[in-house]
Amino acid sequence: MPVPAGNRGQVGLTTFDKLKMGAMMGGTVGVIIGFIYGTVSIFRYGAGPNGIMRTLGKFMLGSGATFGFFMSIGSVIRSDSSPIAQQAYALSRRRPIIMASDAYRPQLTRRAQS
Repeated sequence: MPVPAGNRGQVGLTTFDKLKMGAMMGGTVGVIIGFIYGTVSIFRYGAGPNGIMRTLGKFMLGSGATFGFFMSIGSVIRSDSSPIAQQAYALSRRRPIIMASDAYRPQLTRRAQS
């Protein structure tokens, strides 16, 4: 889901939107993994008394729900940061206070000589 465009005053997605997006991504990946694992399991051990479609559906639903649940929680935890952590990151990305001497900056010394 792309970030909504426009000047509505919102900086980004809300926490609930991130939760939904994580659940959708995790559910999709989980269903695909459940399909693969369920197909291999049916080929190896048979479908059993429930039949092929019901057994495959159980694998897909269980895997999709589990992975979607954990992915939604993980996306909310990852996006939730404190102002202290944001300030520390901003300070780590700023320009250095102590500048190197001219001996370590040859491009500036060449300009000064010409």
